[in-house]
Amino acid sequence: MVLAIILGCYLMVVLDASVVITALPDLRTDLGFSAASLSWVQNIYALAFGGLLLLGARMGDLLGRRQVFIGGIALFTGASMLGGLAQSETWLLAARTLQGVGAAIAAPSTLALLTISFPEGSERTRAIALYSAVASAGASVGLVLGGMLTSWISWRWSLFINVPIGVVLISLAPRYLPETERHTGEFDLAGALTSTLGMSALVYGLVRAAETSWGNAVALGSFALAALMLAAFVAIERRARQPITPLRLFASHERVGAYAARLLMVGAMFGMFFYVTQFLQGADGFSALKAGLAFLPVTLTIFAMVKAVPKLLGRVGPEVTLVGGLVLALAGLLWLSRISTTTDYWTGIAPPMLLIGAGMGLAFTPLTQAAIAGVDHRDAGAASGLVNAFQQLGSTIGIGLLVTVFAASSEGSGAKALAEGVPSTIEVSAALIVLALAVVLGVMRPRFGSSRSQIRPAQAAAGE
Repeated sequence: MVLAIILGCYLMVVLDASVVITALPDLRTDLGFSAASLSWVQNIYALAFGGLLLLGARMGDLLGRRQVFIGGIALFTGASMLGGLAQSETWLLAARTLQGVGAAIAAPSTLALLTISFPEGSERTRAIALYSAVASAGASVGLVLGGMLTSWISWRWSLFINVPIGVVLISLAPRYLPETERHTGEFDLAGALTSTLGMSALVYGLVRAAETSWGNAVALGSFALAALMLAAFVAIERRARQPITPLRLFASHERVGAYAARLLMVGAMFGMFFYVTQFLQGADGFSALKAGLAFLPVTLTIFAMVKAVPKLLGRVGPEVTLVGGLVLALAGLLWLSRISTTTDYWTGIAPPMLLIGAGMGLAFTPLTQAAIAGVDHRDAGAASGLVNAFQQLGSTIGIGLLVTVFAASSEGSGAKALAEGVPSTIEVSAALIVLALAVVLGVMRPRFGSSRSQIRPAQAAAGE
């Protein structure tokens, strides 16, 4: 039951980043969004979610993770109801902002609660495999669910669907989730302020660059502000007695490599989802429902790997599992990059999606393990916040980068532009997987000497 509650919450907040993608055309018609402002239905959620993640993680450490978890879900659920009732552009964007805030509060507590509820060993491995499946499949589940709800009922149910789920989670959490010890002491206000401003400025700069260009003055100003604030954040954390994000979490190169590889993998996959969805609807004439269902090979394969991954980890070790997963995802993306308007779905799209799903299903579990291995319980919230922060940044960077690539590789608009530009965006997604593989081999430095060897667990809180 503990695991079901954790996974239910995490799936809800992860898929909400993509569930509106297939609904955007209907939503634009109903609420009068312009082409320029429509992207903010998704981007404002990413901005609030990514900007407040580190603050949300620290709140769980100080106030008790179960209490913060429930509070975050309650805010997310209420905002979902408001969003579904939206009658204007401003109303919906305000609701999406509140959803992002709720997600930033609740999400870090999910992995932290999982870490303290399941001791290291086979139980935690199975739990992390399920958590990783939700993390990696959440975007594709959102596409499928959004397509179904938009076609069968209304785009509003892409938001309303969260309400009954949230109510059930809120009612079950006090009965089943363990409350964690509250850490008394001062709150790192300077660290909270600089991390929130720095992360928000970084996400905003990426979104702005995707909308305009990487040379846009506002985007460059946002990046400069992000660099300044994040540099100040690091300086503050070095001196803080109770830092919002303990820098000792970065003392292990395995953990740092896991964060970076996760960012690159998520960027590759989320960017691919974003553009293949548009290709299927805009160039191949798929309906919203059919486009969502087209991603079932990815979704189903990821969840099918849940039982296989713990066995593989025991037999061949996390190094082989992780590298093998990245290689499979790379092969699938390279195959999918040959997509054209004449490509048959069953021979040219579904098979590479199966490879991509298998690769993601294999790679995310050892990456998640490496990101939290050896972390002290007092730092579980911060470590979980960093995992979620890098995942959120990955999705934003991936879309921002691929928007630029798409603009440079296509001319005109509509189906012709999609046919020209989408194959290039998938090639760049494949390049991001190559970089993730380089990070794993060069930074995490796995050892392949034994079939049961493991990527060295991230060192304890004190670092190496």
